Amino acid sequence: MTNLTGRIAIVTGASRSKGIGAAICRSLALAGADIFFTHLTSFDELSGTGADNNFPHLLCEELQNTGVRAAHMELDLSDETAPTRLMDQVQEMLGEPSILVNNATFESPANFRTLDKEILDKHYQVNNSGALMLTLEFARRYEKAFPTSKHGRIINMVSKGPDPNNLAYIATKGMLIAITEPLSVGLAPIGITVNSVDPGPTDSGWINDEIRDHLLPLFPSGRIGEPEDAARLIRFLASEDSGWITGQLIKSEGGFLGK
Repeated sequence: MTNLTGRIAIVTGASRSKGIGAAICRSLALAGADIFFTHLTSFDELSGTGADNNFPHLLCEELQNTGVRAAHMELDLSDETAPTRLMDQVQEMLGEPSILVNNATFESPANFRTLDKEILDKHYQVNNSGALMLTLEFARRYEKAFPTSKHGRIINMVSKGPDPNNLAYIATKGMLIAITEPLSVGLAPIGITVNSVDPGPTDSGWINDEIRDHLLPLFPSGRIGEPEDAARLIRFLASEDSGWITGQLIKSEGGFLGK
């Protein structure tokens, strides 16, 4: 069993009970890590994935009941002050974090006929600028707080694929994939690994019967991915056992055939 006791983890984008973010929080907490997570209910309301204003409080209690410390805050990563405010809040409430999971994302379907600069900018502000500025703020503070440690972990949730109706989302997630390797080289001397995880299609609340019927034949294992599948890999990447793995894009998608 992975032991993360004494470690503090930030997980962005944990707004829904069936979401990958919530599964990551639970998995890291069960390994002993204290958890600080963010959420943005307004995005869930607009995206149609379902919003529950009370869920963050329930998740926080659930995590605390496992014996770890937990806290949370509403955060919009498109706000340029978000990285500083988040890191200040984590430090004040829990202490110095050594694990960052960039899970929060903005997604709004758009094809070559409907994609415009406004849609692209909204994706960029969260998926690229927001995630990267938070990553850099995390790394700079880690370097000061843990000058001799080699246990820093940054994990990006990414996506890919030939979906012509999701151009902005895939393009901006592609940027996170591209920056993973050079960023890992830059942060290795201060003891931080950087990896990206592609979970493939995951049944996190958005899959209806029609989509399920389409996707299921593309999974040779006979089932669609679940949030816990990604969460188990992230728990490993957050652990000491993963210390020699950095700069990688790791696909955790059960052999999904829909490349």
